[in-house]
Amino acid sequence: MKVDEQKEGAIYAALSYMMWGVVPIYWKFLQGVGATEILAQRVLWSFVFMLVLLIFMKKWQAFLDYVKNIMGNPKLFAALLTASLLVTANWGVFIWAVNSGRILDTSLGYYINPLVSVLLGVIVLKEKLSGAQIVSFLLAGIGVLILGIHFGTIPWVSLVLAMTFGLYGLAKKMIKAESAIGLTLETMMVTPLALGYLIYLMSQTESQFFTAGSTSLLLVGGGVVTALPLLYFAKGAEKIPLSMLGIFQYIAPTLSLLIGVFVYHESFTKAHLLAFLFIWSALAVYTLSITKWGKAGTRRFKEKRNFGA
Repeated sequence: MKVDEQKEGAIYAALSYMMWGVVPIYWKFLQGVGATEILAQRVLWSFVFMLVLLIFMKKWQAFLDYVKNIMGNPKLFAALLTASLLVTANWGVFIWAVNSGRILDTSLGYYINPLVSVLLGVIVLKEKLSGAQIVSFLLAGIGVLILGIHFGTIPWVSLVLAMTFGLYGLAKKMIKAESAIGLTLETMMVTPLALGYLIYLMSQTESQFFTAGSTSLLLVGGGVVTALPLLYFAKGAEKIPLSMLGIFQYIAPTLSLLIGVFVYHESFTKAHLLAFLFIWSALAVYTLSITKWGKAGTRRFKEKRNFGA
């Protein structure tokens, strides 16, 4: 792979995670709108935006071919429906948490998400845990436990976000669709529900869509905010190694954490600091284990052991 391609891929990947990291600011502008309506509008306008984008990208025929394939494959249809419901649930909890002053919880959720994905791989795909991964789980578990003991309740927002996104990634392994087509299919599956709910809101004169022009534009723009970072991510993922992508993924929760504390002044207690230190340590161990340096160190250790050094 050319160095220039890697640089380009790194820029796209970093941009995608930076956009995901600052997206709480966008949803905060819609604080006067109910989380369920924001979610329904997000699904609808993401679908509309992706349809337009597919035509522009000349992928319309590929999309139609994939739809035909789904209709004749119940297993694939079930996987797509599962992925759609999981990502919708993830979006909904995220929007509700942001507009309820719980950005720190969302940050924690996306910090522990990589470890949840590994755990799901062990449970569902029967993958084996390395020593470093076991240490990572213990450290992360201690971090979550500290928050649970301090606040008297488990950090359910964080765990739901991590679990839904981890399971979503697992479901997507079965779908194997190109990212633009995949997002279009996922939003297509839940758009009828979103549209039905929005029609109901309008019939009850409870919809906030027509209350102000700025609100309407922000709700429509939710489709772009959803799709754009995903497309940048796909471009980046094609051109950089998986280990580099794994390191970039911590940009988003770090930015969210900083925004929650310094922009919206959410409470960051000593318990938060201690818990995050354990979770950051877990991620450091995990990240090192999947990078070339960590793998090289493991090989050197095995060589020394084999030769009696």
